[in-house]
Amino acid sequence: MSSPDSIAANIAAWTRRNAEYTGPAAARAWASTELSWGKAGVPEAELDVLGDVNGLDVVELGCGTAFGTARLARLGAHVVGVDPTPAQLETARRMQRETGIEFPLVEAPGETVPLPDASFDLVVSEHGAAAWADPQRWLPEAHRLLRSGGRVVFLHTSPLAYCCFPDVGKITEQLQRPYFEVHEVVWPGDDGVEYQLTHAEWIALLRDTGFVVERLIELQATESAVTHEYYDDVPVEWARRWPEEEIWVARKP
Repeated sequence: MSSPDSIAANIAAWTRRNAEYTGPAAARAWASTELSWGKAGVPEAELDVLGDVNGLDVVELGCGTAFGTARLARLGAHVVGVDPTPAQLETARRMQRETGIEFPLVEAPGETVPLPDASFDLVVSEHGAAAWADPQRWLPEAHRLLRSGGRVVFLHTSPLAYCCFPDVGKITEQLQRPYFEVHEVVWPGDDGVEYQLTHAEWIALLRDTGFVVERLIELQATESAVTHEYYDDVPVEWARRWPEEEIWVARKP
């Protein structure tokens, strides 16, 4: 279970990342209008994960600098971005001022969201809460925030990829850690805490929370994909052969 200490550690980790990566990178991310998924940028048009979001009430948990939230706003969604890291939200506010795309930003962790019950049609997380918040807590929050018939859609690193990462360095083609022990990961030199479950545990948690699982999409990098400019620990050749990231779609009945 996440604790105030782990939340504080993740805020500190993402404050550092914000300083390193979100200068010109934030402007480029906000300038892009295409919805895509994962480091390989698989287009939403190919996957049809979200469908038509025009007019939907959408909240992104762990929005970071909120470029993804902004893209949903451009498509006509009524959006709210939630993130626990003040530095990330300040970058998001700066980009709102520069682009004129405005929507509410809420400073809060995915485990405890100060928004009303049954307020949204769609809860999304691309990494964000899906990676950095305790799933035993943030998925019940997503369920609470959704109206009946609403969906949660989240992308995170696959359990397989976690098993193939060494403590230091790029992903390998060999298993580096036991599958059944990948739950909380703190990488050497980084005090942030990442969360993961096995596939069976994700299904059980979603079911026990009250969701119906609709899709699991294991992302495969396309032939035209290139290795991410910042997150280069997974070469695109690896991601063409194995799923480094995956998307879950579940509905609140």
